[in-house]
Amino acid sequence: MHNRDFFIKYKLHHVFFWMLVLGTWFSLRAADYSSEELAFKVTLIKVADLALMVYITNYVLIPFLLYRKRYFLFALVFIAMVFASSIIKMNILGQLLQNPALINWQQNFRLRLYDNIIPHFFLVIAGAAVQLMLDYGRLQQRMATIAKEKAEAELNFLKSQINPHFVFNSLNAVYFLIHKDNAPARETLHKFSEMLRYQLYEMNGDKVPIEKEVSYLKDYCDLQQLRKDENYAVSFQADPSVKGFMIEPLLLLPLQKFPI
Repeated sequence: MHNRDFFIKYKLHHVFFWMLVLGTWFSLRAADYSSEELAFKVTLIKVADLALMVYITNYVLIPFLLYRKRYFLFALVFIAMVFASSIIKMNILGQLLQNPALINWQQNFRLRLYDNIIPHFFLVIAGAAVQLMLDYGRLQQRMATIAKEKAEAELNFLKSQINPHFVFNSLNAVYFLIHKDNAPARETLHKFSEMLRYQLYEMNGDKVPIEKEVSYLKDYCDLQQLRKDENYAVSFQADPSVKGFMIEPLLLLPLQKFPI
């Protein structure tokens, strides 16, 4: 397994990203607290809270609500999640920092709104935007792959139509090149053409009329006779009453017995 596939499979790039966010956030805000240990705890709580909201949004709300066009419910749940997460986080930080002002939302609602809830909205929306861009890129790649496969299938289908058409035209040309007095050669070529047409165009379904299968077997036996010398005899007999029902294509062919 390549290193890139290993990282993607176990989401190690996510771990490194959040470690980078944690380290950057800690280095920028460590001086705001009385000790580095306290600064690290506060930063860890904030980063964990942000990561939790981003993953809930990207892996739950977006695929199960937004992509299913439940826009109002998505917006309602998203707003409620950010508010609830902010309240829980500020209560934890208030107890950790022993700062009652962080817990008292009634007197400091506007300050908490500007300092916590609104920044969280933008940060989580930024994470969701990244996820939407990645999903859009994967969708475009998948559509390009489907378009390529469709084009290849159409080309193969066109080739399958052109090649039999060329074969039949060639057989017709050979047929008319054979002298009219050589009736056996003309008849043999005609039978071969009919057998080929049957195999290419009339056996596409699960079943075929028994009459066509009997006709194919008769032509097959006649061509087999041409491959044998005067010491061999190939015969074919079919009851005229065998008609009016369907069978699988070429079902009877393996049952033919030719003398050795």
